Amino acid sequence: MSEKQIGFIKENLLKTIQDMEKELISQKEIFLDSLSSEKTALIVIDMVNGFVKDGALSSPRVLSINDKTAKLVNACNNRKIETLAFCDSHQQNCQEFVYYPPHCTCNTWEEEITDEIKESFSGTVIKKNSTNGFIEPEFQSWLESHKNIDNFIVCGCCTDLCVLQFALSIKTEFNRRNLDRRVIVVQSLCETYDGGSHGGDISNLFAFYNMKTNGIETPADIVF
Repeated sequence: MSEKQIGFIKENLLKTIQDMEKELISQKEIFLDSLSSEKTALIVIDMVNGFVKDGALSSPRVLSINDKTAKLVNACNNRKIETLAFCDSHQQNCQEFVYYPPHCTCNTWEEEITDEIKESFSGTVIKKNSTNGFIEPEFQSWLESHKNIDNFIVCGCCTDLCVLQFALSIKTEFNRRNLDRRVIVVQSLCETYDGGSHGGDISNLFAFYNMKTNGIETPADIVF
């Protein structure tokens, strides 16, 4: 490939990224009070010590959304909005440890929800042994017993892994059933990590854009 061709590719890639950024930045905030409390659920993904505070996969980026997540949980409790939290929890011989360093092992501090969120959290806690909480049998049972829920607010980490997989899975399942359900992933309350070739900013960008193009709402923020 010639230098001219490489330059053309780089120029077009930069323009594409800039266009994606503009589209996501233009997403308006959403107001919690605009959603019916009886028909809304908050899904908090992996805001556990091992990702937020300390551990092989902890990230200061994820820590930065911890306090606001706790405030949103409290706001949902005050409005009697259903809350559910996924917590990464693995056995020592977990298959996932082939690809990732050991993290959030069973019966350790790492798999527990952070104290700030735990203080006001009174909903359902579901442990998961993969990056996709949607496929956990316990969540499938929860979903079937909460058919009244039309709005799913999603927050947590990591934007491009557990959040992305859950949001795409639940949205496509609703599409398969021809159900009109809102999946709302709040940009200001989702984060990922920086490390090696994994840049947090670009990973967030592509993940949010992927979700948006698949019918998932990606408001810049949530007001409560």
